[in-house]
Amino acid sequence: MPFTPGLLARPALEVAPLLLGAVLTRGPVAVRITEVEAYLGEIDPGSHAFRGRTPRTETMFGPSGHLYAYFSYGMHVCANVVCSPEGEASAVLLRAGEIIAGVDEARWRRPTSHRDAALARGPARLTKALGIVLGDDGADVSCAPFDLELPTHSSDFATGPRTGVSGVGGGARYPWRFWVPGEASVSPYRRHAGRGS
Repeated sequence: MPFTPGLLARPALEVAPLLLGAVLTRGPVAVRITEVEAYLGEIDPGSHAFRGRTPRTETMFGPSGHLYAYFSYGMHVCANVVCSPEGEASAVLLRAGEIIAGVDEARWRRPTSHRDAALARGPARLTKALGIVLGDDGADVSCAPFDLELPTHSSDFATGPRTGVSGVGGGARYPWRFWVPGEASVSPYRRHAGRGS
């Protein structure tokens, strides 16, 4: 299904399942998304925007269909697709996917990965495989070098607590991680210190 910004101008909990099976392309590499997490801004204790608007989270408050890219632990770039109407900080973290085009390029970018299923298994690996950098923060996913193609049919999916989110935001009260069951590219669940998006 061709991407239109209006499709994403909804809360992250509605958009997250829609992104499962979507294909995100940046240049020569394309990833079919198999795992995501929803973050609902100022009402979500796991979100970067929980305490309001900051220079770091400005993109989350912007128009839907743009990337919110940020450094995780000061060394890895993670990427989210902004959703909801402009002014509401809502985003979907891209956690994992399957490389479906540009596998050789992704292998070159991720030389420590011993299996193709692990090339984009985890949010930092996914951005590395796609070549997403911090400078892509705010980029429109419908404009070159990006392209986003939504699936024509909804995927079966499972839900559970978000991984890597500390405190209440990472617990059972927030089963806002969505994934395609049985996919080898889906990352393992881990709860540890840190914050989501």
